[in-house]
Amino acid sequence: MAEGIRSFIAFDLENESVLKRMTEAQTMLLRSGADLKAVEPQNIHVTIRFLGNITSGMVDRVHEAMKKVQFIPFNTRLRGLGAFPDLRYPRVCWAGITEGADQLRGIFSQLEPSLRALGFAPDPKGFSPHLTIARVRSGRNKAELAKCLSENADYDFGQISASCLRLKKSDLTPRGPIYSTLREVCPEKQ
Repeated sequence: MAEGIRSFIAFDLENESVLKRMTEAQTMLLRSGADLKAVEPQNIHVTIRFLGNITSGMVDRVHEAMKKVQFIPFNTRLRGLGAFPDLRYPRVCWAGITEGADQLRGIFSQLEPSLRALGFAPDPKGFSPHLTIARVRSGRNKAELAKCLSENADYDFGQISASCLRLKKSDLTPRGPIYSTLREVCPEKQ
């Protein structure tokens, strides 16, 4: 069986005050009594593209594709709470992105053809700029969860800088995933 590295491409959340607001929002959602698994604060990020399992030989090829992406570091405003696929059937609770969403879409659009050329299938869900902050494990108290999300649809988390596009490795453990950076592209550092 081929070696597999579970991986994705993302921008990390590297702002302590925004992270604090994220954990406050998670606590608020948990108070709804819904059956949620909050994402560990150190694991909250903006996913550009989930890749799934890749071989170690593919790491450098993905990194080369990332280097072709043209962007200058930019700020993103994290604002709003919601759920995928919707509030009636929540599976994932997310923090929204207002300012900077177009730049993130542009990065995804630049990256996608190179990834397709490497053999990656298109993402069936497409790209929707967000940060996953909790996963819904069951339907318990989903009406209360939907109410909490609706009442906080404009929750302001603050602003982060999107400066380093990173290829991340996800090691799944019984205590949750552990993420590490395999490669990065940081235009200011080049």
